[in-house]
Amino acid sequence: MLTREDNELMTRVGPGTPMGEMIRQYWTPVMRSSDLPDRDSSPERIRLLGEDLVILRDTSGRVGLMAENCSHRGCSLFYGRNEEDGIRCIYHGWKYDVTGQCVDQPNEPAASNFKTKVRQRAYPCIEAGGMIWTYMGPRETPPPLPDLEWMSVPESHRRLTPFQRNCNWVQALEGDIDTSHLYFLHGRLNPDDPPYMGVWHTDKHPKLEVVPTNYGVVYAANREEDPETTYWRVTQFMFPIHTLFPGYPDGTVPGHIWVPMDDYHTIVWTVQWNPVTPMLQLTGPTGAMARGGSGVGEFLPKGADGLSWWQPELNRSNHYGQDRTAQREKTFTGIPTIPLQDQAATESMGAIYDRTQEHLGTSDAMIIRVRRRLIRAAREFSEQGITPPGVDNPEWYRVRTTSATLPKGADWLDQLEEWLNARSNEIPEAKLRVPG
Repeated sequence: MLTREDNELMTRVGPGTPMGEMIRQYWTPVMRSSDLPDRDSSPERIRLLGEDLVILRDTSGRVGLMAENCSHRGCSLFYGRNEEDGIRCIYHGWKYDVTGQCVDQPNEPAASNFKTKVRQRAYPCIEAGGMIWTYMGPRETPPPLPDLEWMSVPESHRRLTPFQRNCNWVQALEGDIDTSHLYFLHGRLNPDDPPYMGVWHTDKHPKLEVVPTNYGVVYAANREEDPETTYWRVTQFMFPIHTLFPGYPDGTVPGHIWVPMDDYHTIVWTVQWNPVTPMLQLTGPTGAMARGGSGVGEFLPKGADGLSWWQPELNRSNHYGQDRTAQREKTFTGIPTIPLQDQAATESMGAIYDRTQEHLGTSDAMIIRVRRRLIRAAREFSEQGITPPGVDNPEWYRVRTTSATLPKGADWLDQLEEWLNARSNEIPEAKLRVPG
């Protein structure tokens, strides 16, 4: 349970809020490079951290991200002309380059230097790992990008898929660090179904080992496999918005990036990568996912505002496609896919859940630890100016996850260290759980 004050601090991300300013110290993903492919194409609206922005690719191929409303008299630059290395407002023709500098004011005297004094609020962008990243913080020289392994593997070895969740970012993120919900929310009713990747495991009471790290928190949930072995699922939280959940037997590592659009809407980036094998060469469930979509079905047509990106057709209005017959006969929820099951659970709590009403148990140990670290980091930055964890340490982010069956009593951190810290590409096949 949190106090009302701590819940407010943790969930609010707009300009000037402690958590929002803390997150702004890091690079944040905006969209895939392929979502903005053409030079001089129409600008797009997008909301990030409570700010309404426009994004464009200029004549030279550079990406610009800036405040939507023109610095002159507030007309939306979404309607502007993206041409000749800048965006020109349709109201009076003022033009800005991708840095936000006003470069032309055709309604001012030709000899005037007024344009040199006008700058649109804009944020630097970098393209890496197939993504457009932005830095929304105050540093003139931004910090380095995090050294996430998926950003450096060949494009064929990774997969990036987005969808939007209509709730607060922490509320959405907490599903990834809550291992005990797997056996209920994602459960199946047939006792003969094999336990696959821990999602359908017979032991529904995981024991957690939570370990603080320099980049966040890691935990391993263990369940008794048989009298001789223990099944471990390792999950990572990395400041401030990254999670990695247990990997697959073929070495594929899955994760999410939880990008706050505002206090009530979140872009969920699903990231999967394999350090050894191209995704489309994988077989079984991982290969099927590599060739599939986001897991939430089709998207609604993109609308006019910056919140209309990647909204699933299956949503609260149609009960996420729930099939009550399937719920009685096949699965615990009757909702068709794991991402939609998560969507239904977290959105049903309301946009921001009142955490003063919670009753947390032993299975919530990771959630408790991550909340404490987020709140502490935001307060220390806001009140003392202490740089949040990992901002200037990109190498800390070079980590992975896995799921493994180890001999009873084995030290999971010791046994899996080389793989978890990305120091070896040798998949620990003898240790990894293979679907039965």
